[in-house]
Amino acid sequence: MDKNALLERTKDIAIDIIQFVSNLPINKANDVMPYQLLKCGTSIGTNYHETNRAESKADFIHKISIIEKEAAETQYWLELFKSMDFGEFEERRNLILEVSELLAIFTGIGKTSKQKYR
Repeated sequence: MDKNALLERTKDIAIDIIQFVSNLPINKANDVMPYQLLKCGTSIGTNYHETNRAESKADFIHKISIIEKEAAETQYWLELFKSMDFGEFEERRNLILEVSELLAIFTGIGKTSKQKYR
């Protein structure tokens, strides 16, 4: 996948997560979960933007590993939302699919980069 397409996908997932969280009802029971999802889900794109300014191959690999962690955390929170039946079903399902794809892409980038670095 081309770098610009991946930049666009990471921006799109951030926007989709912001919209998903914005549409949730406000109550004490779901104060923490939306905030956590918002933080990790939007940081995928921010951290990917940072990879373009990596100072070395090792720095690039480190930044990619952060993206993997943030994507995995996002996936976790979305699965928790699914278990609790929070949020609109179709919107949540699409987010889970996209985050899973992004996690697979960044995991692949990380593995390839580590192999080339050795």
